[in-house]
Amino acid sequence: MPKLLIYYAHPGQRFSRANAAMWARAKTVDGATCVDLYAEYPRFDIDVDREQRRLLEHDVIVFQFPVFWYSTPSLLKEWQDLVLEHGFAYGHEGTRLAGKAVQLAVTTAGPESAYAATGHNRYPIRVYLRPLEQTTRLCNMTFLAPLVLFGALKAENSAQIEQNAESYGQLLAGLSTGRVPVEEAASDAVLTFETVGEKA
Repeated sequence: MPKLLIYYAHPGQRFSRANAAMWARAKTVDGATCVDLYAEYPRFDIDVDREQRRLLEHDVIVFQFPVFWYSTPSLLKEWQDLVLEHGFAYGHEGTRLAGKAVQLAVTTAGPESAYAATGHNRYPIRVYLRPLEQTTRLCNMTFLAPLVLFGALKAENSAQIEQNAESYGQLLAGLSTGRVPVEEAASDAVLTFETVGEKA
């Protein structure tokens, strides 16, 4: 069975509802290793050796985070800069991560309609996630179709938030048991919380 590593990066957790519920659900997935980056590295003093060992010990790497300024929260970017070293993750002889898969689970403040040519943000969400996709490919890893919760700040009620968290849990459980084929997931689309149950 694939070994699942879930990284959570949210600098404003005390204000979060959707991500907090998702993270709580992620921690219940059997066999998954869960790492809260902001809790583990509050001073950004990332232990590169430990993080590289974690990556080597797992098969599917999940990054859960809210989209901040069309990118990742700053600690996650710092993690990428330090952990994905030349000679380890990419470059000459940098093939240690080859064959692993990367799954993004992201939330946005804006609705799905905002991420379109006619919307406020002008481009689809996959355009803003392209740097992460290319990083994944540079490291010879497989980039899976990202899971996106649009309009996370406007979740109508607690039941909806819990339903979204449960859908996230279904996807993670599918990844951890090999029920989500890489070939199907590695498309140019995104997974939504309404359809993820079907994928899992």
